[in-house]
Amino acid sequence: MELVGAQLAGRPRLMRLLVSEATRRARHALRTGPLGGWQFARLVPETLTSLPPPLHRGEPALAAEIYGGRFRLAGLLVETNGRSPFALDPPSRAFAAELHGFGWLRHLDETGDALASANARVLVSDWIRHVAPRQRPIAYETEVVARRLVAWLSYSDLLLHRADAGFRRRFLKSLAAQQRFLRQAAPEAPDGLPRLLARVALVAGAIGLQAGTPHIRLATRLLAEELDRQVFADGVHVSRNPATGIAILAELLPLARLLEAENQPMPKSLVNAIDRLLPMLRFFRHADGAVALFNGAGASDPQLMTRLLRHDETLGEPISHARQGGYQRLSAGGTVVIADTGAPPPPAFSGEAHAGTLAFEFSAGGRRFVVNCGAPDAADPRWRRLARSTAAHSTLTLADHSSSRFETTETIERLLGAPLIEGPDQVLASREDAGEGMRILAAHDGYAARFGLVHERMLFLSRRGDLIQGIDRLTGSARGVGAGGAALRFHLHPEISVSRVGEALLLSADGEVWSFQAEAAVTLEDGMFLADPAGPRRSLQLVISFDPRRRQDVAWTFQRRREACPTVDAMVRQSRAR
Repeated sequence: MELVGAQLAGRPRLMRLLVSEATRRARHALRTGPLGGWQFARLVPETLTSLPPPLHRGEPALAAEIYGGRFRLAGLLVETNGRSPFALDPPSRAFAAELHGFGWLRHLDETGDALASANARVLVSDWIRHVAPRQRPIAYETEVVARRLVAWLSYSDLLLHRADAGFRRRFLKSLAAQQRFLRQAAPEAPDGLPRLLARVALVAGAIGLQAGTPHIRLATRLLAEELDRQVFADGVHVSRNPATGIAILAELLPLARLLEAENQPMPKSLVNAIDRLLPMLRFFRHADGAVALFNGAGASDPQLMTRLLRHDETLGEPISHARQGGYQRLSAGGTVVIADTGAPPPPAFSGEAHAGTLAFEFSAGGRRFVVNCGAPDAADPRWRRLARSTAAHSTLTLADHSSSRFETTETIERLLGAPLIEGPDQVLASREDAGEGMRILAAHDGYAARFGLVHERMLFLSRRGDLIQGIDRLTGSARGVGAGGAALRFHLHPEISVSRVGEALLLSADGEVWSFQAEAAVTLEDGMFLADPAGPRRSLQLVISFDPRRRQDVAWTFQRRREACPTVDAMVRQSRAR
C-alpha cells in the first residue's frame, strides 16, 4: 500500500477515480448484500412477455459444439467433459463474463429444434441450481446480470418450449430475483456501457415480468436519462468508441419494438438516441463495410451492421464532422478518410480508450488500406496494452512514448481497470472545403509537458478521391528527444500487398493500387493487426523516422495509380504558401 500511496502523490485525477470507485463498490455491496432486497416484493409472475429476437444471430456450428460440451468464448475454448460449465474454473475473467451472460444461447436458438431447447434448459437449470453470488461473484456483476436477464427474456420461447411446470416456475422465479437484484445494483453500476445496459435490462424485465405500469414508466425514465447523459448530440458515445454505439443500438432497437408492441409510451430520449446513433454507423463505416478502429473498436460483425443499417431512414451521405465526438470524415470518389481529432474521453469513461489522437484510417475500392491496429477480441492484457499505445495507430509518436498515458500498476488496475489518466489537454481542429478538395487541420499538446512539442497534422482529400496529402509538423522547443526520436507510422491492413518502385511504395489489393511517397526516407516494417475475428494477424507498416531537433515537418502523399503523382516538393511548397 505504501507503493500505491507513493504512486498517487501528485496525481489528484487518479486519486479522485480511486475514491469514487471505492465509494461505488461500498454502495454496491450495501445494495446487493443480504439485507439489500427486503424492500422489493418477491412475487413470481405466472406469465412472461418475450423480447423481440435480438439482432445478434447465432451460428449452428457453435450450437453443435455446445451440444458436445465445448464452449468457445472470449477467444478461448473450454471442454467440459460431461461436467457443468458453471462448475469449472474459467480460464479468464472475460470467458466467465460471457459464460454467465448467456449470450451464447443465440447459437442454440438458431438451430430451432427440440434438442436445442432441451440442451438450453439443462444449462439454465445448472446455473440456477449451482451459481450463487458468493460462489461466482462475476456472475453477479451488474453488466453480467443485465446481459443474462436480456438473454433469458430474448430466448424464453426456446427455453420454455415443451418445458415442464417445475422448470417454468424455477425459471420465472430466478428471472424475478435477478430483476430485483439489478434494480438494486443499477445505480452503482460502473459508469458507461455497463450502467446503460443495466437500464435497458430493467425496462425489458419490467415489461417481460409484467411488473406494472408504474415500474415500467420509472424504468424507461431512468433509461432515458442515462441515454441523454451518455450519447452526444452528434450520436457518438461519451467513451468515443465507435463499437459502443453499435452495442447500444443492438440493445435499443429490440427494446423499442417491445415498447411499441406492448403499447407503452416511447421516451423521446430513446427515439432521439436511436436517431442520432444510426447515422454514426455510416460515419464510421469504411468502404469494405468495417467500422473504423478507434478507442477500443475491434472486429466488426458485418451481418449485425447490415441489420442495424436497415433501420436507418436518413440515407444519403453521413455527416462530415462529429463535433462533440471529435471525429472527421472525408469522402470522395469511393475513398474514405476518417480521423480522430478529439480530446480523450473523461477518465470515468476511458477504460478502453486508446492513445490515438490525430490518427487516421483510409479505405478505397472496397478495401481498407491504412488502419489502426484495433482492439483484440481475446482478453490478453499484453495485446490490450499494445493496442492502446500510440505506436499502434497511424499517427506520430515521440521517443516511443504514447500521447496519452494509462494506469498499468497491477494494484490500481485491479481496482480501476486501466483508465486514461494523462493525455492531451487541448485538441484543436478546423476544416476547409474548397473546390479542389477537403482539408483537415488539427493539433494536440499530448507531448508538450514531457517533450515541449505540439503535434500538428494536415490531411487533404481531393475532390475526385484519388489523392490524399498530409503534413505532420512538430512545433515548440524539443527537449529529451534523441535523434530519430519522432516516428510517423502508417499501419496497413493485412490484405494489402506492398512493392517498391523507385522512390514510391505501391500498395495494392484486388486491383486497387495506390502509391505512397514522402519527403523523408520510408522504411517497411513488420506490424500486427489485432482487430481480426480469428486473432492477431501479421501486417506491415510504413515508418518515417526523423530528428525533431533538425526538422519540423514531414510531407507525404497517397496517390491512386491513374496518373502521375505530384512531387512531394510541389505539395510542400503549396501547403506552406497557405
